[in-house]
Amino acid sequence: MLADWSDFFVAAAGASAALAGLIIVAVSVSVTEMITIPGMVARAGTSIALLVLVAVVSLAGLIPHQSVLIYGLVTAVFGAVCLGLALNSYVQLSRANSVRRTVGKSAPLVVPSALVVAGGIVVATGGGAGLGLIAAGVLLAVAAAVLDAWVVLVEIRR
Repeated sequence: MLADWSDFFVAAAGASAALAGLIIVAVSVSVTEMITIPGMVARAGTSIALLVLVAVVSLAGLIPHQSVLIYGLVTAVFGAVCLGLALNSYVQLSRANSVRRTVGKSAPLVVPSALVVAGGIVVATGGGAGLGLIAAGVLLAVAAAVLDAWVVLVEIRR
């Protein structure tokens, strides 16, 4: 079952590693501005965590003869850690913004990790549909990280 996803996992691992490097560079260039904006450090950190999650989930899926139970558990655990960071980012952003603005800024960070957690649980319990949830979480994580890279590189300088 996991072998069918190997091309997806290889592509996701490579893309997430490259994007994580981009965000880390963007953060290092803009750190002075970032620390003055409430919630921005947590938001950028969560974006990096999402990309690390994508890398870990993808690399774990490439381990030869990996049991779907172990893969599902690893995915759910790492997804839960990332979800905790995303929820922390939500709390920090909510202290400085209206609910509407906070949800708009935080949903792209919370939803991908929630999908990965759900997918990991479904895979661990023998459900093949869990890989689709994980894939959706991976795709949304990459999109959210690109969006946050733009915010860190450009928007905070306006």
